[in-house]
Amino acid sequence: MNILPVLFLSFAKIGLFTFGGGYAMIALIEDTCVEKKKWITHDEMMNITVIAESTPGPIAINCATYVGFKQKGFAGALAATTGMILPSFCIIFAISVYLDRFLEITWIAHAFQGIKIAAGILILDAAVRMLKKMPKKVLPRVFMLCAFTAMLLINIFSVRISSIILMLTAGLVSLIIFMARKASSKGGDGK
Repeated sequence: MNILPVLFLSFAKIGLFTFGGGYAMIALIEDTCVEKKKWITHDEMMNITVIAESTPGPIAINCATYVGFKQKGFAGALAATTGMILPSFCIIFAISVYLDRFLEITWIAHAFQGIKIAAGILILDAAVRMLKKMPKKVLPRVFMLCAFTAMLLINIFSVRISSIILMLTAGLVSLIIFMARKASSKGGDGK
């Protein structure tokens, strides 16, 4: 069976029925790629999410590209990425043609209020799933708690800090801890 149409259709379904952006799509990507299709493992999904967040481009598209590439190389990456992008592009194009009249329709305005709530729930669902499957080690939990506290304080006090600075800071702290552990293990070996 040719996997390219399956990749395209799987990601087109995610792109078509998910509102709220890349973070809201993570739960559906995980459900499709890890649970149902078994294209990647949960650990790979966690790694993809972290890498996709720290590389240019939308997180869902980066995830789709990785999964497609893993399954069928460049052709798979192209099929999965196109499947993820095409539904959103078509919907946004159709809305932009009639944007002024579209936003004046009362039931559409109310639908978007519900979609905001649903998107928040999807993002929360993805976070809870990742938290449950996170290794039960102290350091990742401390990083998570520090990042959560920093983001909460940044939002409460309306401080403008780039998420890139937070990611670079977390990466630098991780590198320092890694190097300190490596140095202490060499020192403990008597070398």
